[in-house]
Amino acid sequence: MSQRIIRNGLQIDSMLFDFIEAQALPETGISPDTFWRGFAGLINALTPQNRALLAHRSQMQNKIDAWHIAHKGQPQDMAAYKVFLAEIDYLVPEGPDFTIDTQNTDPEIATIPGPQLVVPVMNARYALNAANARWGSLYDALYGTDVLGDLPPVGGFDEVRGARVVAWAKGFLDQAMPLDGCKHADVTAYSIEGGVLRANGCGLIDPAQCVGYLGAPAAPDVILLKNNGLHVEIHVDAAHHIGVDDPASVADIRLESALSVIMDCEDSVAAVDAADKTLAYSNWLGLMKGDLVETVQKAGKAIERRLNEDVKYIATTGGDYMVKSRALMLVRNVGHLMTNSAILDANGDAVFEGLMDAMITTLCAMHDLKRGANSATQSVYVVKPKMHGPDEVAFADAIFTQVEAVLGLPANTVKLGIMDEERRTSVNLKECIRAARHRVAFINTGFLDRTGDEIHTSMAAGVMVRKGAMKTTPWIAAYEDNNVDVGLACGLRGRAQIGKGMWAMPGLMVDMLAQKIAHPKSGADCAWVPSPTAATLHATHYHEVDVLAVQDALAKAGARAELDDILTIPLALDTDWSRVEIQEELDNNAQGILGYVVRWIDQGIGCSTVPDIHDIGLMEDRATCRISSQHMANWLYHDVVNKGQIIATFERMARVVDGQNGDDPLYTAMAPQYDNIAYISALNLVLQGVEQPSGYTEPLLHKGRLVRKAQR
Repeated sequence: MSQRIIRNGLQIDSMLFDFIEAQALPETGISPDTFWRGFAGLINALTPQNRALLAHRSQMQNKIDAWHIAHKGQPQDMAAYKVFLAEIDYLVPEGPDFTIDTQNTDPEIATIPGPQLVVPVMNARYALNAANARWGSLYDALYGTDVLGDLPPVGGFDEVRGARVVAWAKGFLDQAMPLDGCKHADVTAYSIEGGVLRANGCGLIDPAQCVGYLGAPAAPDVILLKNNGLHVEIHVDAAHHIGVDDPASVADIRLESALSVIMDCEDSVAAVDAADKTLAYSNWLGLMKGDLVETVQKAGKAIERRLNEDVKYIATTGGDYMVKSRALMLVRNVGHLMTNSAILDANGDAVFEGLMDAMITTLCAMHDLKRGANSATQSVYVVKPKMHGPDEVAFADAIFTQVEAVLGLPANTVKLGIMDEERRTSVNLKECIRAARHRVAFINTGFLDRTGDEIHTSMAAGVMVRKGAMKTTPWIAAYEDNNVDVGLACGLRGRAQIGKGMWAMPGLMVDMLAQKIAHPKSGADCAWVPSPTAATLHATHYHEVDVLAVQDALAKAGARAELDDILTIPLALDTDWSRVEIQEELDNNAQGILGYVVRWIDQGIGCSTVPDIHDIGLMEDRATCRISSQHMANWLYHDVVNKGQIIATFERMARVVDGQNGDDPLYTAMAPQYDNIAYISALNLVLQGVEQPSGYTEPLLHKGRLVRKAQR
C-alpha cells in the first residue's frame, strides 16, 4: 500500500505528491494551496460529466447492437440506418459553415508541412532522441536501411554502398534544389558569392533556396538550403572519411526531419499506477524545462543525451539566421475512459486519468511558457485521443478551460489535437472541430484505432472481412479523404495541422518511401513515422510535394467523401473461407496479440517492434492490438470459429512467441502452463472482446499489469 497525502479531499500518492510540490510547482508562481484547491475543484466538477459521457457511449452501443440484431439477414438499408443513427444522437445535425479561430500556433503547426514522430514519454532516451530528430543525416538513413534495395553488409564501412548512398542523396538535391547548368554530383567546390550559392560556375535555379552558411563564404563548412519550408544542410569536410573522396568534399547531407513530436502518455506507454505516471510527468517536465538528461552506454562509453541547442547561421542576405534544432513537442494525454489510482477523490474512487493528465501536463508545460524554447508563441499542445463525437470534444475543451483558470493561464493557451480515430467522431467531424474551434490545432486520422472502433461499433451487424482486406473497403478511403476535406473547409490551413497515421513497419523503409508519399499528396501536412530515421526519409516526400499547393487545389475542388461510404460496414460478402484461410487469420491475429501483450504485462513496454508470424518486425501498440482482438472476437461472435479453436490457436502461437523471445533474459515463457497473467490477459482480449468498452484493450491490460507488478 502506498503512502497518501490528503489535500482538499484528494488522496494523492506520496510519490506523485512530492513530484508536484518539489519539482513541478516551483517557479510557476502557483502556490501548492492554489493548485490543490483548483485541482480538487476540477475533479469534483467534471467527474460526473465524464461518467455521464461514458454511460452515453455504452447506451448508444447497446442500441446499435439491438438494431443490427433486429435487422439480421437483411440487406443494409443505408437510408434507414442513417435515420436510426440520427434518432439515437449518433449522427448530429450539421451546423453552418465556419472557420476555426485558433490563435498563436507555431509555424511547425500552422505553416510548415513535415514528418511527425510519436514516442513513449516514459523512456527518456527515446524522448530525447525524438526531440533531437529535428535534424537527421540522409547519408546515415540511406546507408543503414533497405532504401537502396538491400541492407548493409555485416562488418565495417562498405565503400561501394557508400557510393550508392552519395549518388542517391545528390540525386535528391538535383530534384529539390536543382542547379542551373550542372548536377550536384559533378560539383567540385561550393562557395557563397554575393549572397548566392555558386557551384562549378553554376547557381541554383532558384537562388533564394540558399538561405545561410557556416564558415568562410569562399569555402563554407555548411551550406543551408530551404525548399517547401524545410531546411537542408550540405556539410563540407575534406578530412572526413566520406568527404575525403568526394569531388566537392561533401561529408554529409542533413535534412530537417521531424518538425514535431508527440510525447505520448497514452497508447505507446504502459502507465498503470503512481510510479508510472510520475515517471511520465517527470520526463515531460524535464523536456519543458530543457534539463532532461539521460546517460546511455555506447561502444563501452557513457554518453549523456540532452536536448540540442539551436544553431545560428550567417544569412545570405546579411545578419543572423537561426534554425531550430529540436522538434516542436506536443503531449498526448489519455482519453476519457480510464481511471488511475495515483489520486483518489473524496469518495475514495480513482480519478479519471484524463483529468489528471490535463492538469499535470499543462502545469509542467508552464515552465516552457517562460522560456519559449519549445513554443515561441506561448502555447501548450495537447493531443486528445479516443473521443467519440462532438459532446466529448466539447468536454475536453471544458477541461482545459478549467485547467487554464486554475493555473492562471490566458484562455486557449492549451491547443487541442483531435484524434479522428473513432467512428462517431469521423461522421461528425465538422461538429467536433466546431466544439473546440478556439483551440483546435490538429486533426489526425488514426486509422488503426479507427479500424478497431469500426469493428466494435458494428460487431452485431455480421462477419467482418479478413483483416488484410480492411484497407480496400469503401469506408477507409472515404474516411481518409473526409478528414482532409473537412479540415480544409473549417479553415485549418495556416492555423492547424491535418495529419495522417503511422507507418507500422519500421524495418521496411523502401516500402515506406514508395507508399507514404500518398500522405502529402492527399493534402496532409504531417504524417506519423516510427523512428528518427524514418522521419529523415519521409522528409524527402515534403520536398517532392508542395502540400500547401495541394491543399489549395483540394479546397477549390470541394468535398470528395460521401457519408454513405464512411458508414458502409466492412462486412464479408462471401464467408466461404477454407479451413486453412480461417486458421491463417487466427494465427496472424493471435500471434500479434500475444507478442505485444506479453511485453506490456511482464515488462511494461507499451510500444515495440514485434515480430509477426513471418518474423517481419511490426510496430505494435494498443491500437493494433485492438484491431486484432476485435477481429477475432467478431468471428467468434458470429460462429466463424469457436472458443476451442481460439484457445488452441493461442496455445500454439504462445509457443511461437516464446521462441521469438528466447534471447530476452527478462522474458517469461507462456508455454506449456498457459497460466501466467500475460497469457490470460491476451486470451481474454478476445474471449471478452465484445464486452470491452468500445473494444478498448486498456481495461484488461491495466488489470493484468497491476497483477504482474504486485507479484514482484
